[in-house]
Amino acid sequence: MLKHFRSLLSVKPPGGLKLWITLITLGFVGWALAGHAVGLRSLSITSEGWWWLVLALGLSWLSLVANAGAWQVLVRWLGHGSGSIPLVSLHLSSNLLKYLPGGVWHFLQRVRTLGPSIGTGPALVSVLLEPMLMAVAALLWVPFGGWQNGLALLTPLPALLLLPRWREPLLYRLERSRLRQLNRSDPDLGSLPPLEQLGSGRDVYPWAPLTAELVFIASRFSGFWCCIQVFGLTSVLPIGHWIAAFALAWATGLVIPAAPGGLGVFEAVLLLRLGSSVPEAALLAVALSYRLVVTLADLLAAAGVKVDRLIADRWDQLSASSQSSPGSSS
Repeated sequence: MLKHFRSLLSVKPPGGLKLWITLITLGFVGWALAGHAVGLRSLSITSEGWWWLVLALGLSWLSLVANAGAWQVLVRWLGHGSGSIPLVSLHLSSNLLKYLPGGVWHFLQRVRTLGPSIGTGPALVSVLLEPMLMAVAALLWVPFGGWQNGLALLTPLPALLLLPRWREPLLYRLERSRLRQLNRSDPDLGSLPPLEQLGSGRDVYPWAPLTAELVFIASRFSGFWCCIQVFGLTSVLPIGHWIAAFALAWATGLVIPAAPGGLGVFEAVLLLRLGSSVPEAALLAVALSYRLVVTLADLLAAAGVKVDRLIADRWDQLSASSQSSPGSSS
């Protein structure tokens, strides 16, 4: 009986679980959009609302910087420097790769770039521990929405997974699995590190990286809050309820395998969580505008890093040419 049950669990749907979750969640969102088409057409954005959207874009961009800074805190907590590699720039430039099919290319870029400096194993730990910290940090914001039928007691529990006795065995398994996946995408990464090189190598709780991720989630929510302002929904629910629903939807979109960036999952969870308390047409408009804003923020962040590198390279060329040119004589 147990063997039969395990064989059923091992059966994968055609196309993979990620594809089906994406189709289901996007189908649900599409159904909601079709059902509220009239209500959506009746909504309009005032001139003040457009300024709120501009502010949302700026705050979403800042949240990406906060996210990159939190990753830098994590790498340092792991006991590794980055050498000459600018971690914030690496994070911002590679973040756009998460939208590519497969959902591993931003991880691959960070491991490939950081690996020669600190080792493939430690670099891999940094990209695997980061989403764990982000998910835990997001769930720690959920109790700010009140009791929520006991949800406030459950969402802090994943923070226990960051205790060394639970974290390290989980990292061992994740490292082996992920590195095999990355090696299939980039054989130049090398073979699987020996067992003694796996894990974080730390026997303490990651308080500093977790605090940094809490700041990141708060900054991420600030952009969402601006989108709520656009459609005049701030008075519908207390801000604690909004941040709780946002954090739960964001963490679910991060954890559940689906489309890149949690597309569909975030929107579906948000609708299911708040649909009975907030006008659904306006809530859909908030979710869609926020999705557009954060995607544009990703583009701007990656473009900003590219432009900064071009300017720095041009400046170096000008400096080198000025130093090599003969001095003027009187």
